[in-house]
Amino acid sequence: MKFFIDTANLAQIKEAQALGVLDGVTTNPSLMAKEGITGKNSILKHYVDICNLVDGDVSAEVNALDYDGMIKEGEELADLHEQIVVKLPMTKEGVMAAKYFSDKGVKTNVTLVFSAGQALLAAKAGATYVSPFIGRLDDISTDGLALIEEIRLIYDNYGYETEILAASVRHTMHIVNCAKIGADVMTGPLSAIYGLLKHPLTDIGLAQFVADFEKGNK
Repeated sequence: MKFFIDTANLAQIKEAQALGVLDGVTTNPSLMAKEGITGKNSILKHYVDICNLVDGDVSAEVNALDYDGMIKEGEELADLHEQIVVKLPMTKEGVMAAKYFSDKGVKTNVTLVFSAGQALLAAKAGATYVSPFIGRLDDISTDGLALIEEIRLIYDNYGYETEILAASVRHTMHIVNCAKIGADVMTGPLSAIYGLLKHPLTDIGLAQFVADFEKGNK
């Protein structure tokens, strides 16, 4: 399972990279705005800065809603760096753009996916990644993990190579459960990744080891 971090914060990306488990980064316009990154040139430069920090794929989202606009923006993003993945919305125009970029060998991430049917269309269009938002489904009392299971079944039935990128991951158990049911990738906050480190018995055991060592080596 690949671990992506969902942020535009360079310090958090560096921290995740230093842990040694980071495979990529996802961003979106909201995350850019949260970091105060505004204006086209600043945003494009920030994407390059992120690419220079990590070895894996970096999803950069188009803002256009029309097909021609998506193609124009997507080509500009793809030209920034070889690690850029063009992030497209799950709309008719987004699916068409995913097919266009797939035919040209440009990686894509179809985002804002909330149903198995949408994921099927993204795979048919040749998307590199499909991003079902499990946390947002949980927010409306719908089982986000069940959607991951449905997509996994469909993709396995037909041998689709599109990778399931579990997005809107909120906490550590989201990561564990996504791993259990076969998500290819998860993207979430640094806190959720760090949560995997924690277990009270680890802390208790380590404290006992230290105490026993100190008693015998005074």
